[in-house]
Amino acid sequence: MHSVSELNQHYGIPGKVGFLRDDHGFIQIVVTTSLALARLALQGAQLLHWEPVGQEPVIWLSDEARYVVGKSVRGGAPVCWPWFGPHAVHVDYPAHGFARTTLWEPVACDVLPDGAVRLELRLPRQAVQSEAWPYDTTLSIVAIIGATLEMDLVTQNHGVHPVTVGQALHTYFRVGDVRRVAIHGLEGCPYLDKVRQGERHIQEGPIGFSEETDRIYLDSLREVVIDDPVMQRRIRVTKQGSASTVVWNPWVDKAAKMGDLGAEGYLRMVCVENANAADDVLILPAQGTHHLCVRYAVESF
Repeated sequence: MHSVSELNQHYGIPGKVGFLRDDHGFIQIVVTTSLALARLALQGAQLLHWEPVGQEPVIWLSDEARYVVGKSVRGGAPVCWPWFGPHAVHVDYPAHGFARTTLWEPVACDVLPDGAVRLELRLPRQAVQSEAWPYDTTLSIVAIIGATLEMDLVTQNHGVHPVTVGQALHTYFRVGDVRRVAIHGLEGCPYLDKVRQGERHIQEGPIGFSEETDRIYLDSLREVVIDDPVMQRRIRVTKQGSASTVVWNPWVDKAAKMGDLGAEGYLRMVCVENANAADDVLILPAQGTHHLCVRYAVESF
């Protein structure tokens, strides 16, 4: 990995994109344009902040987040890969895989004609522990940061056999009060209720929140809208390459046990995660490439 000065020399764009080492020792990419402000940590390629001009921050980051090498930061948009949730066989392997806790490296940084910034990072192949993932794959992420936010998680299988991949962009969205939020776009979808031992149900009407919620929605292809009357805005989530959507809020009891959400942090966030999980786990053929693409847009009302 290059030093901060070398990263700025190779990839920085004066006045728009810079690299810095924060107070916790993490290297961050800082984007400052006429369209948006954003920060992304090289550990985990984790987006920590996105704030379109004229809007409140859209991505939630805990005030009590812990910045520890090898641990995911609470909030932002962690990258879950190459499995989602606990490992199917090895319970001692890290939940949600190792991509979100590994140091990534920048590949490219450009300003697009509309003023948005395009960042590309990759997970170094030498950083992947062969005993946990003995497959010939590569992983990269492209983020286009502007008035909207687009992320493309790209998995390539260079081997001669298919590979099973579970993944998600585990995005935490900032809301005014989750008790008043309604999520639209998942009506009629079957879901697995992880709070109730994986029971299967069908979503009736919009999703509201009055208790711990942890659900994997299947056959979920439509746009999802987070309707937030407190902040008087809607967050629109569209995607490609994913037929499962995870909706999560830990609520008060679990949040208190987590230790890094803050006393009322659960009220200010909701996760809507575009995924390949459960019935939608990805079978990537030999020499195949898969794109998990998301687009976030926000509008006031």
